[in-house]
Amino acid sequence: MSNSSSISHFLLLPLADTRQLQLLHFCLFLGISLAALLGNGLIISAVACGHLLHTPMFFFLLNLALTDLGSILTSVPKAMHNSLWDTRIISYTGCAAQVFLIFFFLGAVLALLTIMCYDRYVSICKPLHYGTLLGSRACAHMAAAAWASAFLTALMHTANTFSLPLCHGNVLGQFFCEIPQILKLSCSKSYLRNLGFLQLVPV
Repeated sequence: MSNSSSISHFLLLPLADTRQLQLLHFCLFLGISLAALLGNGLIISAVACGHLLHTPMFFFLLNLALTDLGSILTSVPKAMHNSLWDTRIISYTGCAAQVFLIFFFLGAVLALLTIMCYDRYVSICKPLHYGTLLGSRACAHMAAAAWASAFLTALMHTANTFSLPLCHGNVLGQFFCEIPQILKLSCSKSYLRNLGFLQLVPV
């Protein structure tokens, strides 16, 4: 495979070698993901329906629950599918979408947690100005900025990663698609520089 245009799919790292363990992983993923989906769904429903919970802290908690739901639905269903049907294949397009969504939701989580820290700081240190600094419009603007910045960051990293030529096969050393593993397949040694940049992103 000389470049990325000749790669139609990637091979993910298998979760287990035996069929029994694969089915066990499927059941574990199913149970844990359903519990997480139920928990986040309850948070979203409670905040959306409970008028007493219409405060900045719970508004951002609702957004955080949405990112958690998105993160689960991005990677877990494919892992469950692979375990159930004993396959390792993920399409090139599917891998790109998974990388984008993982980076998108991770970026949104980091931005929202930063905003929630600011919310707690204002409520403790500037309680008299809390209503002014964190009104409904300000909260909406901050949440929109968090989602928008996460989208742009994910788009930039995904486009940069999948624009590189790949010439070291299509086997990924991970259970899901992630940028460091894809960069290892790149023909260019610039992937080391990209890896260093990725380490700085969360900071």
